[in-house]
Amino acid sequence: MAQAIKGNAVIGQSGGPTAVINQSLVGVIEAAAKADFIENILGAKHGVRGIINEQFIQLKGLDQDLLERVAQTPCSALGSTRDKPDEEYCRNIFKVFQKNNVRYFFYIGGNDSADAARIVSEMAQAQKYELCVFHVPKTIDNDLRLTDHCPGYGSAARFVASAIQGDDRDNASLPGVKIDIIMGRHAGWLTAASVLARRDENDGPHLVYVPEARLSRQKFIDDVAAVYGRLGRCVVAVSEGIEDENGVAWGEKIAKEAEHDSHGNVQLSGSGALGDFLAEMVKKDVAAKLGAKKLRVRADTLGYLQRSFAGYASPVDQAEARQCGRLAVQYASEGNPSGTVAMKRELGGGYKITYFRGELRDVARETKPLPKEFISAAGNNIEKAFVDYALPLVGELPVIGKLM
Repeated sequence: MAQAIKGNAVIGQSGGPTAVINQSLVGVIEAAAKADFIENILGAKHGVRGIINEQFIQLKGLDQDLLERVAQTPCSALGSTRDKPDEEYCRNIFKVFQKNNVRYFFYIGGNDSADAARIVSEMAQAQKYELCVFHVPKTIDNDLRLTDHCPGYGSAARFVASAIQGDDRDNASLPGVKIDIIMGRHAGWLTAASVLARRDENDGPHLVYVPEARLSRQKFIDDVAAVYGRLGRCVVAVSEGIEDENGVAWGEKIAKEAEHDSHGNVQLSGSGALGDFLAEMVKKDVAAKLGAKKLRVRADTLGYLQRSFAGYASPVDQAEARQCGRLAVQYASEGNPSGTVAMKRELGGGYKITYFRGELRDVARETKPLPKEFISAAGNNIEKAFVDYALPLVGELPVIGKLM
């Protein structure tokens, strides 16, 4: 588009909620309310599903105090969806947009949301309908390509680091083996954040396993036995999506009656099956390797608390999420074609990022794995390079005091 065309705007939220997704929502609302080319601001209930059902909320003229409260509230204020639109689904979205003179579509979500935005944008271009579609990045998994990091990740990482910090002190108080299952189906970014809990070499997590480093049953047993033999205790952080030596996810192998989502994925986060399985392995095989009659073993699945914990969002994450929403409208106002908002980290001189407009095709569908240089050669730990990368995103962590 050569210049901004007048019309209505639709905002939607999609996929797994985060602690700061509403910061992005409010950022879009604030900027859109000031844009003279946007007439009505419509919030789609439960993302694309609300669009095809024409279930909209009027978002223009809302009280600023209410918007600030919404911004500070975790999870999707408009409701989310796991619907993965195909071309026919997007065709129905496009029909609703035409009917309601929607010229701007801001979709806050991950790579599947970016793909839906791409399809709708390309469909509009093919039919010569002037429509500007902007994807606003969001995911605790931090696995979107193109951008240095994703809004939502810093807050979830802060929660994980703090939770493991407390869990390590619990484990030190009553020594044993503690296993924590952390979100991450295909990428280990969030599980890697567990290492931010460490303050000295004896602090947990003592072992960290991510999907990018395959893990055999025997290696897990040997690793845990080695740490326990050295320290008399062991804290283990495990991604829900860890794979065996053949590339098969452990969670899928052990799920007897696994629930699947709309994308065909086995439900991992809401199940304690992986933690229970690993705990039983420790009780039996690690104990036998150590020659112990019994080991104290516990397992927790951190689950959905990681993405929805109220009052503990990273300040940096909140500010960046808000700015991403604002910039989506700004890029649209400048006559830019459809795209996504992305971040680039500046080198040297402390933490600083710049924002830029990216192409939808560069962020749609594909995921960004945890880089190999962030993972130890042994495949059971995370390197300092990751700590340097992640610390600026999470904000201050609790300071731990020790007597022993």
